[in-house]
Amino acid sequence: MLIGILSDTHGRVSITRNAIRTLVARGALHLIHCGDLDTQPVLDELVGHPASFVFGNNDYDRPTLRRYAESIGVNCLGSYGVIELAGKKIAVTHGDDHRVSSRLTSRGNEPGYDYLFTGHTHVRHDNRLPTGPRWINPGALYRAQIKTVALLDLSTDTLTSIIIDDV
Repeated sequence: MLIGILSDTHGRVSITRNAIRTLVARGALHLIHCGDLDTQPVLDELVGHPASFVFGNNDYDRPTLRRYAESIGVNCLGSYGVIELAGKKIAVTHGDDHRVSSRLTSRGNEPGYDYLFTGHTHVRHDNRLPTGPRWINPGALYRAQIKTVALLDLSTDTLTSIIIDDV
């Protein structure tokens, strides 16, 4: 199963649309947004695709974003959540709450998750943590020199970083 990972769109609808179209065209069956959507129109771009997201530090009106996401069928995980896809447990958080990030990256793999997805830094990275899970940040679609998203094949554990043109 291929999943598309994006983060830090900061209300930029056209590049978000371009990123989602690219991920879906490359076979993504589920989209995960790692926070800092900022606006409802970014959520609109997720409509029609199985999708989940977490809040970031720039998602100020969380109750309104949560209600809107529910009304359009997009799964809101709050500021941290774990989802299971293709038998893999994926922890998702934005990365701005260092208490959560520290707990997820430095302690033993207590929840038994396979992947940790974060955003926040606007810098892509892919690390295998000593505690077991693979920690992936897809990069950002705003305030990044190179705007990137990621495509992860859960069956082969293959990650592909994709550069997105700012249209």
